[in-house]
Amino acid sequence: NIFTQQPSYFSDLDETLPTVLQVFNNILRKCGLQCEGASAEPQKLEEKVNVTPGNMPLQELKDIVLYLCDTCTTLWAFLDVFPLACQTFQKHEFCYRLASFYELAIPELESAIKKRRYEDNSVFADLWRRISHSRRKIIEAFHILINQVCLQPILE
Repeated sequence: NIFTQQPSYFSDLDETLPTVLQVFNNILRKCGLQCEGASAEPQKLEEKVNVTPGNMPLQELKDIVLYLCDTCTTLWAFLDVFPLACQTFQKHEFCYRLASFYELAIPELESAIKKRRYEDNSVFADLWRRISHSRRKIIEAFHILINQVCLQPILE
């Protein structure tokens, strides 16, 4: 494991986590959703967002779902391979932030995908498969975090 060979990588991970959290905040922003405490920046008045997953262009919805799917799969794979990173994630209130993101974004995206009219049904099938995969990977990543941060210390 590279973290055992180079312990200073933990501090690199610690410095990188705000960027990972920003990815989830960017998805919320693009969907016209806001997470409590998600952004330290005030919203500009001319940026009043009326875009929602339900009314955004199909290509934009596809891009968001693909981005989310990649992000969730990568996050889960990293935590699955290296669960010791969970302590560093938790320093950034990652469980709370991930749960808030899930609660705000996933139902909105699922609803938008279901309600939209598609010329090609394979587009619906692909989007539904990817949002379902994303949902599953968020839950699995959350389970890894809870297991490592809360349950394992009790068992040891």
